[in-house]
Amino acid sequence: MKRLITLLKDKQRLHAILFGEDEKWSKKVDVFIFGAVILCLVLESVESVIHVEEYSLETLLAFDLTPKGITKTVIIALEYLLTALFAVEYCLRAYCSTPKREYTMSFFGVIDFVATWPTILSIFFPQLRYFAIFRTFRLIRIFRVFQLFTFINEGYLLLESIKKSMTKILVYFLFVVVLVCILGMLMFIVESDEPGTQFTSIPVSIYWAIVTLTTVGYGDITPITGLGQFLSSMVMILGYTIIAIPTGIVSANIIDATKKKGQNGRCPRCNQKTDLHANYCKHCGEKL
Repeated sequence: MKRLITLLKDKQRLHAILFGEDEKWSKKVDVFIFGAVILCLVLESVESVIHVEEYSLETLLAFDLTPKGITKTVIIALEYLLTALFAVEYCLRAYCSTPKREYTMSFFGVIDFVATWPTILSIFFPQLRYFAIFRTFRLIRIFRVFQLFTFINEGYLLLESIKKSMTKILVYFLFVVVLVCILGMLMFIVESDEPGTQFTSIPVSIYWAIVTLTTVGYGDITPITGLGQFLSSMVMILGYTIIAIPTGIVSANIIDATKKKGQNGRCPRCNQKTDLHANYCKHCGEKL
């Protein structure tokens, strides 16, 4: 108890444990929280099968001794316990952060708030319980738990490549939008006058063009004329080439980023300053 009180007084030490700066204890905390998140997902899955209608104290204290009733009671009890755990974690993270909004206004801070406090309020407002699905975003912590530096480095590389490719991808997206509009209009011209046609309007025809060009192929709308079927075949073949282009754009930027060398003492991947004679970046682990 004295150690816990001492730890609460030492905000810097508490911050190091909760935010991954203490290699020994922060990993244990992350693994524990990650296990709690997995348990929450299991409970949500079981709840969707047996249908727990109400997470209330009355349901918890009903003492229904049937197998289904016992299962419901266990799920509700664990839900309250895990919610209390996440609430304490949120408060501790906010408590040791300086300034407070460093955590509370961050991405994970907002996710933790949405995933935790509505569950507490759901005791009084049951409809808010469904916000607990945001707990799944906490699974991103698995990268820090297992210290998959290789995957994290590749994540930096992929993110940087997507940023550099964004302009080209947006231009390409606009081209595809114009293309499906043209294809939809052409198919409407070909098929609209046929008896029993499913191409009843231009928006419906554009919807068909999107479904066909992306090779989804629901089959709810099909051409009945020979020319329409020929045009449909061309759109299907075109779809395979259309999908591959964004992948090629990003891949090209990934190759360029891989070959890029650091300049002015900065890492080529994360662009942070590195030590003069270092072999690896101290920020992201990239080989220099």
